[in-house]
Amino acid sequence: MAGTNQNVGGYKLLTATGNVCPFGTSLLGIFASTSTVGTVTIYDSATTTTTAKVIDTVTLVAGTWYPMPISTTAGIYIVVTGTLSATVVFA
Repeated sequence: MAGTNQNVGGYKLLTATGNVCPFGTSLLGIFASTSTVGTVTIYDSATTTTTAKVIDTVTLVAGTWYPMPISTTAGIYIVVTGTLSATVVFA
């Protein structure tokens, strides 16, 4: 059907701070599998620079899908604190 939008994409399991995607992309969302005061801060970065903050620190609750329809120009770099296992979906 023309004009439909499917929110599907690649994924990366995240348990520590790291680069999710090293080029401009769209962040679709994050599913938190487990979290013990787990937080994320999301940056528009292809490396580990933290100058272009996209989403300030947010606490993730286990078993929750967080839609985040955001496009980045450089990439996705996520800083994790606390204990967290989450799947980041991007396209």
